[in-house]
Formats: sequence, C-alpha cells, structure tokens
Amino acid sequence: MSKHRLVKKTSGFVIALLLLSMLVPVLASAAMYFNGTFTSGGTVSGQVYFDGEVGDAVYAKNGDDVTLSVYGKNGEFISVVTVTYASYSDGKSYYTVPGTVINSVYDAVYFGYDDGAVSSVTSNVYRQSAPPTGCTYCGGGGGGGGGSSSGSTITAFNGSVSESELKNALASYTEVTIKVSGDTLSIPVAGLLNAKEGAILNIVTDHGAYILPLAAFDFKALATSVESDVEDLKLNIGIHKLTGADADAVAAAVTAAGAKSLADAVDFTIGVEGKDGKKADISNFDRYVKRKLPLTEEAKKTATVALYNADTKTLSFVPSLVSSTEAEFWRNGNSIYTVIELNKSFNDIQSHWGQADIELLASKLIVDGVTDTTFEPNRNITRAEFAALVVRSLGLNLVNGTSTFSDVGSDSWYTGVVNAAAKAGLIEGYEDGTFRPNAAISREELAAMIVRSFEYAGGESSVTASTQNDILSKWADANKIVWGQLEVAKAIQAGLMDGMTDSTLETYGQATRAQTAAMLKRFLVKVNFTNP
Repeated sequence: MSKHRLVKKTSGFVIALLLLSMLVPVLASAAMYFNGTFTSGGTVSGQVYFDGEVGDAVYAKNGDDVTLSVYGKNGEFISVVTVTYASYSDGKSYYTVPGTVINSVYDAVYFGYDDGAVSSVTSNVYRQSAPPTGCTYCGGGGGGGGGSSSGSTITAFNGSVSESELKNALASYTEVTIKVSGDTLSIPVAGLLNAKEGAILNIVTDHGAYILPLAAFDFKALATSVESDVEDLKLNIGIHKLTGADADAVAAAVTAAGAKSLADAVDFTIGVEGKDGKKADISNFDRYVKRKLPLTEEAKKTATVALYNADTKTLSFVPSLVSSTEAEFWRNGNSIYTVIELNKSFNDIQSHWGQADIELLASKLIVDGVTDTTFEPNRNITRAEFAALVVRSLGLNLVNGTSTFSDVGSDSWYTGVVNAAAKAGLIEGYEDGTFRPNAAISREELAAMIVRSFEYAGGESSVTASTQNDILSKWADANKIVWGQLEVAKAIQAGLMDGMTDSTLETYGQATRAQTAAMLKRFLVKVNFTNP
C-alpha cells in the first residue's frame, strides 16, 4: 500500500527573515548586519556585527558595549537596546543581542546605530509565524524538514532570483523565503542543487504563498521532459489572482453553492523551462504541498479552502486550516483556490446525535444531503459512497479510465473515486477481483478505510500484537472481527472509532451516514485537515 506522508513541522523551528539593507544616509563607510531570530512570541535575539574600516577603528577591540535603536519596518522608533561585545575577527566586530521582547504589533523590525561619526542600519528582521496549535501532521511546508537553521529572505527583482543568492542562502539555511512583488517567479534550478536535506522554499506574494519542499521535485526527470540539462533548468512559479470573467466564474460557483467568499480566487501554477525555452507543467506532486491564502474577511468555524474546477464550474473541499486572517491548505496538485464560508443543515438531523459533525462537514463541501433539505443520517452507506467521501476529504484528483476491479465500469459515477482511492491504497477489493461498490459498508470496513486515510495524511498509530490484544480485549464482541483486527485496534487507539455501547463494537453491523460523518470529522481534525 502506497503511503504518502506530509512533511512534519519541526517544533520550535525558527524563521528569521532578512531583507535587503535599507538605503539611508551614512556618515562613514561601515555596514551593520543582524544574524538571529524574531520569534512569534516577540523576542529578538542573536548577534549584530559591524563590517568595514570604520568598524575596525571605532567599534572593535575595546570590548565596550554598544547602544542600538530598534525601529519598526516603517521607521517608527520602538526602543533602545544595549548589545554586548562578543568578539572581533577579520575586520568585523560582533555584539550579542539579549533576548529582547518587542511590542507584538510589529511583524518586522531593524536595528540602527548613530554616534555622529557613523550611521548604519540592519536589514528588516521578520517575525516568524506561530504554528497552528497542536499541529502534529500539518506538513508539506511551514516549519521545514527538521533543520535547526534560521531562515533567510531573498527579494526577487523583475520576477527572478540569482543562482548565487540561492546557493548562498541554501548553504546556510534549511528554509529560504523569496519575497515576490508580482505574481510570477523564475528560479534557476542550478541554485537549488546543493541545498541541505529537507530544504524548503517559501514563495511569498501579495496574493498567497507557496511552501515548496525541494524533495518534491525530481529535477533530472523534469530536465528530461524539456530536453535540457538540470543545470540549465528554470522553475517557473505563478500565484495569480483571477480577474475579469475568470473571477466572475468563481464568484458564480460560490453563489451557486450557497456560500460567501472570504478570499480572492488565486491560480497556483508550477512549471519547468529548459535552456531552449521548451516548457512543461508540473500538475501533481507525490506528497502534500502547503500553500497559503490571505483572507479579505474574517472567517468563522465553517470556513474552508475550496478548489474551483473550471470544467464543471463547481467547488470542492481542500484540506485546510483557516484562521481569522489566513488560510493554510495542503494538496498534491495545482489548481484555482479560494476560501468560502457556508452554513449548511438539514431538517432531519435536528437534535440527532451526529448533527454537529454532519453540519460541519456539509458546510465544508465534504458530505452531501440526499436532497437539499434531508440527509438521512440513519441510512446505510455503500462502499462506493464512502470511497467518494475519503477521496473528497483528502483532496485527491479523480482517476478516470479502466478500473482494476471487474465490477467497476468505466462509465459509472463512482469510477473516478474508486480508482483514486485504490491508487492511494485506501481501499481493497475481494479475492474474486470485485469491489462490490453498491454493497453496504460494514463498520469493520469503515474502520479500515478511515485508518488508511489517516495514515495517508500523515497520521501515526503504532499498534503491536500485544497492544492490539489489549485494546480489543475490552470489547465483548471483538471475536466477531473477521479480518481487520489491526485496523480496528488502530482506529480505536487513534480516537477515530467508538463502540456502539460501552462493551460492544458491532464491527459486523452496517455503517450509517451519521457514523461515517463522525469518523471522517475525527480523522480530519486529528491530521489538521480541518478546524474542529
């Protein structure tokens, strides 16, 4: 079974982003630099150093402390801070910045020095982002691949960055941010080839961000696709805000869904270009890749990122976490995305035990009603219907064409979802080669598919033979589990499955639509694919 893991956030992974030095009048030829962090909690720490002849003559060797001014990135004075002399080497004087807490309203600051003879400032130091609370599995970006380095920022000019800038930044840092003023960026692949293991590029524009793990790219294969050498390859990235008729089409789809829009519609694209100008699109990755969208309006609990399908003119769920100002989302493909808010309910779930879960998933475009006003929470669900739900929950692309199952035709409504679920290793057929799409799914089968989906999304549930027996021994009817003892034990341990009573699991029973919604919601929340 193929399992795709999200790149995990590294706890405490710090990001200190440096911009180009600000142009200010200088009274003498000395430069001041900062190397350190500005944490999400507001603490700035690290070192500043002076470089140049004046620095050699004035600041160094005497061991005196130096008083610096701290400014917001807009030039507003914040406070003064005393930095302690640390060392002198090769014309550079190093000073230690204490753990200084900066007012939380600032997202970037810089240090300034002026003694009447010398005046200099550092580049802007950007505050790192705080990870979502309890975000165990939300990878594909954000915190990097386990490195302990601080981040570095490169500012793109005219939609491109230089090979040398990339090499220098990636030689020292695991995560490098590239600030883009427009909506396209061209990256020379030669600047990426010697990056540290787990390196990530954080491409930031006004319309959104793309957090790209370099391990997601097979540059040799991409070079072959455009008949080029790897060293001559360019990575072309687009984060385009839709306008005109394209934006109107997305707005119409939002209205048709009964939702309202909380963000601009943005098209995320990636492609490669060879030396002779030949190009190829990169439409899919072998892992989840993280992106971000800024919100135009504050979001509520039911908000979600939605993918817009230009062919069907419809919206679908995208695994995402939405804060009051920003949406983070994960997919292994490229498309047009926006953020919507919908409040959906049904007449026949009022006061039902599964009402909250059903309403949440319906509002996020994961589950549908049988009609606009009814959900039929106690009706059994088929194997094909549940395959469609897990494919939708994971944001997977449909896989049309011939199925590996003898009873799944190429023109059935469920062909694309069954093929996609099988390709991802989420479902299995029977020994006779059938899938039995219209058969009611049992709670045992439901547990197995939920656990596989949980693991596909990066969830971990380690159950040994001993712990499996301990878990199942608590249930009087565990001996009626036919084949999925391990999967059921994992589902219980991970908190994905409950018993029907305090002492029975009833894995032999048929799963209802309400039970399915409850298990889907637990799984999505545990892997941080939706807000609780």
